[in-house]
Amino acid sequence: MPANPPPEFLGVLARALLKAPGHRLALLPMGEATIEAHGSARVGGRELHQYRIGGLAFTPQPIWLDGDGATAAIVSGWFSVVPEALAKNLEPLQAAQDAADNAWSARLARELVRMPKGGLLIRDARVFDPRDLSVSEHTSVLVRGERVVRVAPDAALQAVADAEVVDAHGRFLMPGLWDNHQHFSDVDGLLDLANGVTSARDMANDTDAFLKRVARFDDGSEIGPRVLKAGIIDGTGELAGPTRMRVDTAEDAIKDVDWYADHGYAQIKIYSSIKPELMPVIAARAHERGLRVSGHVPAFMSARQFVEGGADEIQHLNFVMLNFLYPGVKETRNRDRFIKVAEHAREFTPDRPEVREFIAFLEARHTVLDPTMTIFENLFNGDPTAIVPGLETIAPRLPPQVRRGLYGNSLPVPKGQEDAYRAAFPAMLALLKSLHDAGVTIIPGTDALAGYQLHHELELYAKAGIAPAEVLRMATLAPAEVMGVTRDRGAIAPGKYADMVLVDGDPTRDIADIRNVATVIKGGKLYDPAGIERALGIAPR
Repeated sequence: MPANPPPEFLGVLARALLKAPGHRLALLPMGEATIEAHGSARVGGRELHQYRIGGLAFTPQPIWLDGDGATAAIVSGWFSVVPEALAKNLEPLQAAQDAADNAWSARLARELVRMPKGGLLIRDARVFDPRDLSVSEHTSVLVRGERVVRVAPDAALQAVADAEVVDAHGRFLMPGLWDNHQHFSDVDGLLDLANGVTSARDMANDTDAFLKRVARFDDGSEIGPRVLKAGIIDGTGELAGPTRMRVDTAEDAIKDVDWYADHGYAQIKIYSSIKPELMPVIAARAHERGLRVSGHVPAFMSARQFVEGGADEIQHLNFVMLNFLYPGVKETRNRDRFIKVAEHAREFTPDRPEVREFIAFLEARHTVLDPTMTIFENLFNGDPTAIVPGLETIAPRLPPQVRRGLYGNSLPVPKGQEDAYRAAFPAMLALLKSLHDAGVTIIPGTDALAGYQLHHELELYAKAGIAPAEVLRMATLAPAEVMGVTRDRGAIAPGKYADMVLVDGDPTRDIADIRNVATVIKGGKLYDPAGIERALGIAPR
């Protein structure tokens, strides 16, 4: 099985599997593939048959064969391969695939999620409170329905009628984690819940399938976190982002902001090709409609100008570094937004006056940062022949094509730039620590593999010198404060959602213990992390 095969290779594999005993085949260099039939659809006067190949990735891979077994179509929302005669008739095929995907998701939601019949009583837990960074020993938490009703010492909460008891045996109980930078697709919700992420923010997606997916998260027919939506708006041109919301005029920009506001979005994400003069227009309209504003700093703007134009938040720490290179570096829609940072990051130490002044500016403006540090660790320190940093222990457990996709995507280092590239990521960690120490709000997000990568993001914050308990607050309470949902989330307290994670170890002492997720509770429902991993083809720990 090639790592990046041509599309027709999937047809070759499907036909081989249909001929194989038990419809199973061992793969080289690793893994085993299976195939199942999933009904038919009539398109363009032809009867096509849907098959789903398992064992390659987290979810089965659909493919359509004709009556003779020849490849008829490979269809997805992003990229499809079909004969020209079928190019305008993909809707029935996509609908049939969506129905199969939804049925698979609904089955997992039935099998892997359990709602206690009465209340839920968690006993003998060490409960972390991000509001004051305290850890309360021998504590019980009583849940009724989807909310916490009482938190008290074990002795004060004896047996409760009709409540199912979960004995924590002294484990660490904390509020559910947040991932503040995701782009939800097929299994991200499952990966989130397997890793203790009960709240998330989607930072750009399509406006059709994504909204249906969030609705399924909310009604329980698909496993996923509580999602707050950020709607992307970009300019036009060959470097524009993958969105239909592309604007060149103030009128169109306002229309797109209104669409997002009317559809329940909490935030606007401005992207890199927006004309600088339109950025304040978008921000003003978004604020009028009660939406926050964030994004990439558009090309030909500085981060300072972006914040002065009305941005509440900046995605990706490289845009803060690029502020110090402006106006020397203006075109940031290409790889210069990474390369120039790699070349010069070590020059902008926290003791430099312009760095101290800009940090003070961000703090005074209450600007929030979503730094996505794991991305830059991989870009600047990665090894293209090695697994992405932070995923070395999880990668051997993943399905073969997922594992092979985790090899580094690091920047090639030009001759003579070795020292600069080597120093770039430590310089970014030092900047992160200085921002935190100055009081700038930082909320963790991944923009990468859901769940597992968030754990490493938090480890990097601790590596930067931020105390582990503070890191936990950044991953629980701080996002709830930023997004204005502290009434329901951010702490384990009466009246709030029962969104909690039971962890082996003590991540206030060793942040790496955050990986040891034993049980996840969202809205009073119990999720089985090990069961979710098995369903996704992830080998046991």
